[in-house]
Amino acid sequence: MPPDHPILSTRAVDCLKLCYKFQERGERVTTSAMRERLRTLEPSGQLSDASVTQLFKELNDLGYVHRMPYHGVELTPRGKAVAVDFVRRHRLLELFLVKQMSFDLDAVDAEAERMEHAISDAFVAQMDVLLGYPIEDPHGDPIPSAAGVVHSTPMQRLSDLTPGQHAVVRRVSDDNPDAVRYLRTLGLLPGVQVTLRERVPFGGPLCIHIGDPGGGQEHAVGPPLAEDVSVVVVEQVGNES
Repeated sequence: MPPDHPILSTRAVDCLKLCYKFQERGERVTTSAMRERLRTLEPSGQLSDASVTQLFKELNDLGYVHRMPYHGVELTPRGKAVAVDFVRRHRLLELFLVKQMSFDLDAVDAEAERMEHAISDAFVAQMDVLLGYPIEDPHGDPIPSAAGVVHSTPMQRLSDLTPGQHAVVRRVSDDNPDAVRYLRTLGLLPGVQVTLRERVPFGGPLCIHIGDPGGGQEHAVGPPLAEDVSVVVVEQVGNES
């Protein structure tokens, strides 16, 4: 953590990092949303709306967030600096665990959470070198550079494709390891080609071809899960048979 920042608790740092992730995805940072996400990181902890509100107040008083009662929370430049540092650590760790230690994609988020507060800046820098200065983690999320620069690619949700559209998966949400595990069994992961075949009406599943058009498999994916997968539309993935 930069030397001009006081020592923050793990919960406070996690809160700043989650604020960054919410804002990165265009979601409003609310007390209830933060409580639910922090609970996944502290399953044995006692978290209430009141305790999260108090945390927001303390971070506001320290200049890390700008708190607007009933309108959510926004990171200040001071808070964003801390958040970016830990997002960078976390996402480099995830990629390191997948590339160098062969961890499964659904296991790396929890492992990185345990490690990110313990490693040194030198460790982070060496991971960056070893991995070749990557710009995306294994879930497809952007990794901030050492200077805080973020390279992002315009994407849309898999659930927003129209029948017949081809796309390439670029990102899967790491919020729910069970969902990531299921997506892994389907082969619906970053870098994979997909085509939306059919959208069943009245909120039914999406019938998706996963893999090369000349091979691959057809799967039905529910709309909520499809919302957690981000894609880039392409004109044509390959020669269809």
